[in-house]
Order: sequence, then structure tokens, then C-alpha cells
Amino acid sequence: MLMRTDPFREFDRLTQQLFGNASGTWSRPTAMPMDAYREGDAYVIALDLPGVDPDAIDIDVERNMLTVRAERRPVSKGEDVQMELSERPLGVFSRQVMLADTLDTEHISADYEAGVLTLRIPIAERAKPRKITVSGGADRKEISG
Repeated sequence: MLMRTDPFREFDRLTQQLFGNASGTWSRPTAMPMDAYREGDAYVIALDLPGVDPDAIDIDVERNMLTVRAERRPVSKGEDVQMELSERPLGVFSRQVMLADTLDTEHISADYEAGVLTLRIPIAERAKPRKITVSGGADRKEISG
């Protein structure tokens, strides 16, 4: 029901980690880790966004393309603070997921807790399995000859 839209995103992420260019910009955002799974009558997408303010998360759906963008900004420190080590990436993070037509994009819910953004996308009623009843027998006519 979900399709990856960029086959080179994982390669870009590994390159950024290897060469230390882990901060994303609005024109070239960094990828965010994601899990996707089905739970009952919904698909769940969980994205890691630790240290991101909920107001800095933007979720859009256009047709069947789900786009999540977030920005992790530096924490303001006092004048007497000298940074010794900085490994936590800052900047813009983004992820796009192509959703199947069988998902109800009108009723997506989003929850952000403990640095994880969880999106729940219900399966559309038209895509759920249903039983079809067979009618017949009442209007039979006998042909005699």
C-alpha cells in the first residue's frame, strides 16, 4: 500500500553520514528514518524526529503524495557556553511517501510523542473486504412444453 518514492534517498543518507554533511536545507533536506506497517484497519507511519518542536512539523497530502517536513533548530545557549561536541544534526528533514488509492487520505491523524511522529491512515471503506450476497430462486418460472 506504500511505495518509496526516491530509490537514492538511503544512499544520500549514508553519504551525508560518511562525509559529515548531516544538516539539511529547505532546498536539500535530510531524510528522516521511518517505519510503516498495517495495524488493523489502518496503516501506520512512524517517523523519528527527536528534538523537533511540534510547531516545526509540516504534514501535507496532495492527491496520494504524503510529505512530512520538519526543522530542528539550534537551542540557544548563554554567552559563557563553549560547545565541545556537537553530533546531533540540525536543519531541515523531509520524507515523501506515495500512498495507495485504497487509503483514506481525508482522515489521517498525527500524534507526536517522545520524538516520534506517528501518522495513522485508515483503509478506505471501498478497499475493505466485504461479503456479496447472491439472490435468486424467487422469480423462477417453469417452462412446460
